[in-house]
Amino acid sequence: MASELDQFDKKIMQELSSDGRLSITELASRIGLSKTPCQLRLRRLIDEGYIEGFRAILSSQKLGLDHIAFVEVKLSDTREEALKSFNDAARKIREIEGCHMIAGRFDYLLKVRTRDIRRYRIVLGEKISTLPFVANTSTNVVMQTVKEDSPQLMASPE
Repeated sequence: MASELDQFDKKIMQELSSDGRLSITELASRIGLSKTPCQLRLRRLIDEGYIEGFRAILSSQKLGLDHIAFVEVKLSDTREEALKSFNDAARKIREIEGCHMIAGRFDYLLKVRTRDIRRYRIVLGEKISTLPFVANTSTNVVMQTVKEDSPQLMASPE
């Protein structure tokens, strides 16, 4: 069972979401605790699943992967078995960065990252369109990313 989060816990998560490479000494200093209590709290936040992991943020531009498209996907069947088949297959396509089931005029919204429009066309035609139960797709190409952040802690209502 997860414990209640206090201001120190929230501050730990806020600091690490900005810089996941902080040392325990620096983290403890920033939140106003000594090293041992800070380390114990961090371990608890990880063990209880509040912090799921640490990873490097890669430069998509430097890697030549700065073409982003959002794909609206309509399925021919939305029964549980069909949704599971689609979900399992979509998870295997590395170009799909995000896959969200949507309530609306289509069933899924995919975020797809490729090196250019030619590569996207191939991914769409040979991978996405062949996913189980795909009836049709509609693509929206990103012209500029204005804001893209990791999840942040929201201020609690007073």
